[in-house]
Amino acid sequence: MMTEEEDADRALDSLFIQESEEVYRNPTEVKMSQIVLPCHANHCGELSAGQLLKWMDSTACLSAERHAGCSCITASVDDIHFEHTIGVGKVVNIIAKVNRAFTSSMEVGILVTCEDLYTDRQWKVCHAFATFVARRTEAGKVQLKQVIPRTQMEQMEYSLAAERRRMRLIHAEIITDLLNSSTAQLGECQEYQDAVPAERTRVESVELVLPPHANHQVSTFGGQIMAWMENVATISACRLCNAHPTLRSIDMFHFRGPSHIGDRLVLKAIVNNCAEAYQGGEPLRHINSAFMTFEVLDSDRKPRTLPRIRPEPVDGKRRYQEAIARKKIRLDRKYIISCKQTEVPLSVPWDPSNQMYLSYNNVSALKLMDTRNNWVLTSEKNKVRLYTLEENHMLCFKVEMHVSVAAEQTFHLLSDLRRRKEWDRHYESVTSTYLTKTNNVDPYLIALRSVTLPTHPPTEDYTRGEVLCAGFTIWEESSSVTKITYYNQATPGVLPYISTDIAGLSSSFYSAFAACSVFLEANKDSLAENRSVR
Repeated sequence: MMTEEEDADRALDSLFIQESEEVYRNPTEVKMSQIVLPCHANHCGELSAGQLLKWMDSTACLSAERHAGCSCITASVDDIHFEHTIGVGKVVNIIAKVNRAFTSSMEVGILVTCEDLYTDRQWKVCHAFATFVARRTEAGKVQLKQVIPRTQMEQMEYSLAAERRRMRLIHAEIITDLLNSSTAQLGECQEYQDAVPAERTRVESVELVLPPHANHQVSTFGGQIMAWMENVATISACRLCNAHPTLRSIDMFHFRGPSHIGDRLVLKAIVNNCAEAYQGGEPLRHINSAFMTFEVLDSDRKPRTLPRIRPEPVDGKRRYQEAIARKKIRLDRKYIISCKQTEVPLSVPWDPSNQMYLSYNNVSALKLMDTRNNWVLTSEKNKVRLYTLEENHMLCFKVEMHVSVAAEQTFHLLSDLRRRKEWDRHYESVTSTYLTKTNNVDPYLIALRSVTLPTHPPTEDYTRGEVLCAGFTIWEESSSVTKITYYNQATPGVLPYISTDIAGLSSSFYSAFAACSVFLEANKDSLAENRSVR
């Protein structure tokens, strides 16, 4: 199963592949190349992160406006992790394209690479996903045209954009739930004698929005606001460590409102808090809050231990707990999504704080398999087809069939895992399950993977057959005919049940899915009746 990092890398790296394929180029794709000059650099001779954010925002905005046909503003930016710094004299290459359009907003994928002109080397610096909103026109609210994916990778990004949108909408709820659950997960705010008072790191600065800071609609560039926020956050971090820190990551953030030429932006920062921007005047209007993670490197370019912080009473302790909650979510995300497959076990621990990333990882892996177009038909019996795919030393298989049951009904029946044993005698497990149906364009999805729960420890009576990636896509072909596709990325625990089928020596897969078809047909009216009673 591909991790989210690998999925995103492949999807965004495909932009480079498309560059060399003159036959097709995404119509929303925009490229920017900038050579890093001393005026763009910090004290270390490295490109300022704030300057990079400005370039990224400008490129993404141009891509969004190319698709929308009108002016657009930055609404939010997902987590950004900066893998490398960029030195003076290097070239920054930025590619942006619209992955998917919704009603009046769209997701733009951004890839940043660094190029050494003397060695012809290129390496990835970061990738990001930003959301832009089309501004109202004189005719009223904009209704964006849909993106039509042409390539396999575009199809995958189009599909995953809906899942990333769901993550953005519930991100704040995850943090709130984690803060409200218990202090056991986050720990108490401890006092240290040598701790640095948080008040010492407080920074406040005012910026006047001038025409060079704004777009053609006199709204301040989101990237410019991010650059100003990065500046005050860097000063705050410097006051804690008495050294020059390097920005490593920015958590997901949303712009709460626009600002315009002539506004006075009040920027505030404090360690264990965020960099905040307010529109000046009375009363102050909150524009944005961003949470940035810095590190200080020693002479060997290794992260250095930083001084402890002593939070302020009341609000300071609240911000301290929020910082720990965000750190836990970042670690969960890295553990589940960002690590290479060999670095984590098949089954990962489940808890409420990481279920959002587990579900996203489940869906992204399933959709990645769904977009593959090089499946090989291995066996067919009574219109039940078995396909295989060997790639990167991995074996995947899928089973396709049609049933005379409505798609919604099929979805409800297959998503009730308590009843799966009625047609699958091998099934007895604890999995992370994600169920989704975004709109009529997307199929129903049931995505599965193995997880571990404290309430279900390993026992001698059962052999744990772990699922790395599996699930169903359910397409409505008519009001009464549904196409079902089952996917599984085979692990050693699964191979014994499918190896003879793949080799053509048996058709036990047909027996299982014939039983599934009988189960669906026999129960195609049961849930509808239950819902009508309710």
